[in-house]
Amino acid sequence: MATPYKIHVPVNDTGLLKFPQNEAAANTTSELLQKDLETHHVFFNTSGFHNHIVHQLLSLYGTGADDKAIRKSFAHNETYQWPVQKTNPDVVDELTADWATAAPKYLGRGKHYPDFLLFFQREIDRRDGDFTAVISEFLLRGDARADDLLQRLHAGFLHPLIQFMYGLEWRQPAIVAAGLAQTAVHQNRLGAVLERSEREARAEPMPTLEELYRGIRADERLRAAPHVDDANKIYDGILVRAPDAMVESTTRVRVAPEEVEERTAEMFETAIWAAAGAALRPGKEAKWDFFLMHHINSAPFYITVNNQPWIPAETKARLLEWKIRLDLVEYAARASPPIRFDDVKTYRPKDVDEGKQLVSHPNDLFPRYHVIQEDGHVIKLARSLEICKEMIDAKFKDKHWVKIKGDDVWLKLQYMLLDGTEYPQDNSSRWVRSAGFDEAWKDVPDRK
Repeated sequence: MATPYKIHVPVNDTGLLKFPQNEAAANTTSELLQKDLETHHVFFNTSGFHNHIVHQLLSLYGTGADDKAIRKSFAHNETYQWPVQKTNPDVVDELTADWATAAPKYLGRGKHYPDFLLFFQREIDRRDGDFTAVISEFLLRGDARADDLLQRLHAGFLHPLIQFMYGLEWRQPAIVAAGLAQTAVHQNRLGAVLERSEREARAEPMPTLEELYRGIRADERLRAAPHVDDANKIYDGILVRAPDAMVESTTRVRVAPEEVEERTAEMFETAIWAAAGAALRPGKEAKWDFFLMHHINSAPFYITVNNQPWIPAETKARLLEWKIRLDLVEYAARASPPIRFDDVKTYRPKDVDEGKQLVSHPNDLFPRYHVIQEDGHVIKLARSLEICKEMIDAKFKDKHWVKIKGDDVWLKLQYMLLDGTEYPQDNSSRWVRSAGFDEAWKDVPDRK
């Protein structure tokens, strides 16, 4: 395969949360990220399930985990990864010589991940290490070639975007190249709805995102579209049985360049509000929805994007529009679960029932997340919740659209996550899948 760039995570860069770290954790994170890049494929089975090691290690590092916790988490998740195949230099040369002609032959095919990885590494090298120029040309230019790759970036429940996000946040060319390569081997199955939503976007200002979510739940066409036995509730449900109704909602999404920062905060907070409200079902333990959770875990990407002066304001607005549209599609695909956010405010953590004293700040729970042996989703969600809290507290807590009010409510969101994920023995039991369906809750333990 390709010879990757050397990954070096500096001790003074722990990402958006700016958590203090030490050299041992920084060196361990760098070492294991390098090993993952050199030895593992982006998928670990024929169904296209994703390797999350990059996300997990950087989320642990970025929330203050020590080197022992980081190494243990890596060991837990490397056991089932696929070894990456050898690179085919002829394919890479073909892509380099004429991307427009060659790429369609290899895009969407997982076995060509190492070829795309080497291709994007070479493209970065050709520009003297300037990965921003490669991103601008291949992803953000706005022509048909770039839009095809940009649509693939949003595929696979946003996993290519999440991989790419960590490379951009930590400014690691190797991970940026891996994110672009991962993007290239995904199918482009969302292009049609993204293109139509953009083409038919309404001229009037966008309402609050809460209004859009509630409009989806009130639409009987959308509530009936996904079926519990659909293999994929977006592609087999929403986009087959109610595409016009879905586009009626997504065409209401419109973000002006001058609105980007505030609408980013609203997108982030509303994704949490909807998912947290769906995580509480009367009589059941708190369980976050596995699919809605990805729309929270990907949201820090847009904070990082907004901090990049080389990305045009119009492009930032466009990227945010796409994210909001897909948030709405995902919510509809999960059978529009009721949003019981008032129940979050009165949530009683399990620690209270066990006579333990509650912590005073969400960050105080991070050490408990660090020792959960899981595949990375939990620590990513814990980190994202805190990133959003800091963003809202810094500039937007008095805005009319803010729904999550008070430090105690943010703390309860973390306890809800911890209570549903700390003790289950396998990853599947940590989440509900498609929380709007009664069937999704049948195996979730009852709670008084």
